[in-house]
Amino acid sequence: MQWAYIGSFTSGGGRGITVAAVDPATGALTPRTSVETVVNPSCLALAPETGVLFAVSDTEPGAVAAFRTGADGSLAPLGPAVDVAGAGPTHLSVAGRRLLTANYGSGSVSSLALGPDGSLTGPPVVLAHHGSGPDADRQEGPHAHQVLPDPGGRWVLGVDLGTDSVRVCAPDPATGELRVHTETVLRAGSGPRHLAFHPGGEVVYVLHELEPQMTVCRWDPASGRLEPLAEVAIDPEGAPDGERVYPSVVCVPSDGRFVRAAVRGSNTVLTYTLADGAEKPRLTSSVDCGGVWPRDLVAGPSGRRLYVANEWSGDVTWFDVDADSGRLRRAGAVEVPAAACVVFG
Repeated sequence: MQWAYIGSFTSGGGRGITVAAVDPATGALTPRTSVETVVNPSCLALAPETGVLFAVSDTEPGAVAAFRTGADGSLAPLGPAVDVAGAGPTHLSVAGRRLLTANYGSGSVSSLALGPDGSLTGPPVVLAHHGSGPDADRQEGPHAHQVLPDPGGRWVLGVDLGTDSVRVCAPDPATGELRVHTETVLRAGSGPRHLAFHPGGEVVYVLHELEPQMTVCRWDPASGRLEPLAEVAIDPEGAPDGERVYPSVVCVPSDGRFVRAAVRGSNTVLTYTLADGAEKPRLTSSVDCGGVWPRDLVAGPSGRRLYVANEWSGDVTWFDVDADSGRLRRAGAVEVPAAACVVFG
């Protein structure tokens, strides 16, 4: 049986972490149970080697919790929640024997050690970001929004909305300490939020929240350098009522033929073909996300479906993906109040 774990904002009426069965034939999600012990588990990450599911607690102070996953989809707490020594963690990822969190509120990145069984051990090691941007309301200081290792596992990349930059860090294998190796500065006021690697490993797509655009970058894994190449407009028509739009997440299917972005405000999912090359995305379609305020976008286990977590409408919708064109056709939806993210295990 395949399982989906859906994180939600308990402060918005969510049920914490919802466990749903995945129908392999249709991709349909059927909620079975929920775990409400974590406040605002807005981001989840699964460690495939240990079968441990990690969840942020997007609060101040922030924390992370670990759960052992069962064959029946059940979640068993793996020790108590651990303080990340930062405020408002919005993203987390597993990097070898460390768990990393991006702490939006405090503008920092935390690194926590993992035990052999995947449990959280020891105090966090914190890297504080510094700087600001021209948007006085959103960029008065650093706001780390995402942190993840590169495909080779040598570097850690931290996306900061407040400083309009991506920091490339070299982790100390003994202590987990993150040392800034390079910092790529992007367009002032653009507010980078989320990035995704192309499966080829040498192209990165950085999605911006404050200006609807995507920066295509060249990634050099040998030198640990990220080089901006081009900017691509995101949802140029904007929301129907003329209000601002806020891109949220970018993803690339495992076949590397497309790149997709979710856009809040217009409530759309955009598909860009990479037929002209990984460095040259070209918009081919825009579809309604099936809800309101799409916060997460993730490919299903088979790659034949795409799932969208719609926070404000409180649902997860899924789409069938045309194998040739990459076009999306809505196939179903399930109610999940204040849905924030989806992880498959």
